[in-house]
Amino acid sequence: MRWLSSWESFIKVVNGGSMAAAARSLGCTRAQISKQIGELERAFGTRLIDRAPRRLTLTPAGEIFLQHAQRTLEEMQRTELAVRNLGDHPRGTLRISATVSFGRRYIAPLLPELVTRHPELECELILSDDVLDLADDNIDLALRMTKAPPEDAVARKIVDLDRVICAAPTYLERNGIPQLPQDLTRHQCFSYLQREQRIWHLRNHDGHEIDIPVHARIQHNNTDCMLEAVLQGHGLAILPTYVCATELADGRLQRLLTDFEPRSAFGRHLYACYTPSRVRLPKVRVFLDELIRVFQPVPPWAATRY
Repeated sequence: MRWLSSWESFIKVVNGGSMAAAARSLGCTRAQISKQIGELERAFGTRLIDRAPRRLTLTPAGEIFLQHAQRTLEEMQRTELAVRNLGDHPRGTLRISATVSFGRRYIAPLLPELVTRHPELECELILSDDVLDLADDNIDLALRMTKAPPEDAVARKIVDLDRVICAAPTYLERNGIPQLPQDLTRHQCFSYLQREQRIWHLRNHDGHEIDIPVHARIQHNNTDCMLEAVLQGHGLAILPTYVCATELADGRLQRLLTDFEPRSAFGRHLYACYTPSRVRLPKVRVFLDELIRVFQPVPPWAATRY
């Protein structure tokens, strides 16, 4: 159904605002997208998009086509899922999204055994700390660290996530150990770039929250980079224990301000999120079963004493 590909390209151009954005989303070239849009316009005998140097605008015909194309593709996806649900065996491509650090450590190692047990199953793992759209990005199951799961999706809590303030002993020998949250303002404190806005949110045992402005001369948007910087003695960080439990246990990192609970923009829970249309898919079911087996009742990193 070659025409479906052209219709999807058209919708991606509209949603992304450019042919280049559509090409990135679909994993093809801008020239291919342009060719498909041109073929659509020739087939309908009218222009669907007005092309300006910096902006694409839908024509009246394009507005009408967009509405019908979206409904048609949604119905086709529902039909495909309904047909696949008839079988009991996992088959087809299971498309999973997860954050970079967690996915690399704990999800990627599960997939080889999963596809070995289910010969008709293939897996795609998309690692990104950005939230991908379940429908637009054709995600079967997204593992999201969030304070509240999306309301338009089915969400199942997989595991609780703890975070700690920590530093390398070499850093603390040079700069001293912070005794109170206010002491953090005198230290190099890494924040997750674009998420934490260089403010650490801490909660004491009474539930009182304290906001501490922090600073570091180096910033990252990746938890593994923050871990490496802390291990090298460049400063303090709030890190999830699934990243640093081993380093805490063997003494390469030291936990600090243990009377205060760090609060993260990523939330305290990991959820498996999927659209209602995926609920009965065998491929989603077997992956959920695997997640529960691995992370419940105790996740792998919790077995490490620190």
